[in-house]
Amino acid sequence: MRIVFITPASDFRRSHLYRLGSMSYGHSNAITGPLILGSLLKSAGHDVSVYEELYQDINFSKLTETDVFCIYTMTPNADRAYFIADKLRVDTHARIIIGGMHASFVPEEAAIHADQVVTGEAETVILDIIEGRITDQLVHAPHLKNLDDAPYPDYTLLKTQCTCANVMTTRGCPFSCSFCTTSRMYHPYRRRSIESVIDELKVYKKQGFHYMNFEDDNFTADKERAKEICRRMIAEKLIFKETFFFGRTDIAQDEELLKLLSSAHLNRVLIGMESINQESLDMIDKRQSVADIHQCGETLSHYNIRLIVSLILGIDGDSLADIQHAVDYAIKINAYQLQPAILTPYPGTPIYQQLKEENRLINCDWEYFDMMNVTFFPKKMTPYALQKQFYLANLKFYSISSLFSNYKRFDLNWVMRRLAMSIVIRACALFMLFTANFLRNTHVYRLKHL
Repeated sequence: MRIVFITPASDFRRSHLYRLGSMSYGHSNAITGPLILGSLLKSAGHDVSVYEELYQDINFSKLTETDVFCIYTMTPNADRAYFIADKLRVDTHARIIIGGMHASFVPEEAAIHADQVVTGEAETVILDIIEGRITDQLVHAPHLKNLDDAPYPDYTLLKTQCTCANVMTTRGCPFSCSFCTTSRMYHPYRRRSIESVIDELKVYKKQGFHYMNFEDDNFTADKERAKEICRRMIAEKLIFKETFFFGRTDIAQDEELLKLLSSAHLNRVLIGMESINQESLDMIDKRQSVADIHQCGETLSHYNIRLIVSLILGIDGDSLADIQHAVDYAIKINAYQLQPAILTPYPGTPIYQQLKEENRLINCDWEYFDMMNVTFFPKKMTPYALQKQFYLANLKFYSISSLFSNYKRFDLNWVMRRLAMSIVIRACALFMLFTANFLRNTHVYRLKHL
């Protein structure tokens, strides 16, 4: 059978402006789930292709001979996923299967648009679904007990742009911040064998990838394991030009780990500082202290590890002044990048349940659940004030003046990326102001006039 996997992108994320900003922020990569499932189906003799809309448009007219479409959902792309599914049902005779994070938490909603919906991790059921041995409309897939049983993502199946390989050495996270979906989707926390991880890195080296991401929710959750992976990477010359990973502030407390990360060229880390207000950190069950944040901010630069600061805007404990203070702190420690994210109540999380019970959700238009749009009533500011703060935080951090104050710390590539980000952010901010004042049938206009 001919099987096509599609990871949709919302209208805004398919825009030229967003794609330019995405290119300046990092390197193009691909969701690993469809590539893993595609590898399983390819091994069984099926003709498999994988497409992502984030970086380039898909020509659907060339896919009319497909037997099965598998559509991957996350909350902000759910509306687009449903649109694609409904259109393909009309234009083709293919079966439509929907899975992924969003569908796993609201399967009945997804089932309106699909022949079958898969919730959870699909490795153990995908072949039986495709070949007709499982025919239930709602298929609840069990979690994969041994991660080594999953094949590596097969990038030869990918038909859209990709310059960076994604590697997941674990699934889940031993922490459970109240806004996080992945720690609930991928539960319990599981580890692959180090040997399996190293073998996968060897594949990507042979394929010519220069950039790599460790996509674990927290690559350094098991510090001794992370150290051993780094040692093996160094010993076996599996060093990439740039390797990104997710970590927590506690990595700053382990000097041996920092040295190994640096030597293995894990040189770009996103750390969820979220807030520098202890009350707010406790509210989201972050399980870190403001002192941890300060230690991390002061330490990483000594090991040539570039810090991406993640902030959550709109936590109940934070005022506008608290948000501004956190942005100022990111500037003070010369963070490599800032990733401010508006608190987003994703289905399946305690935050969603809390805001729903308190009648504080503005709407459930999923395309706005993208960490860039306000979808709830904050406690210490208006929704529109929080929306403006998202843009103000970006404008302040990615100021033109920061190019001159920090260019000696980084390279020319950083300067060009930073300049592109500055231009994109300013264009987006101007468009937001115009929209809020003049375009009545838009989300941001409604926020301003609530």
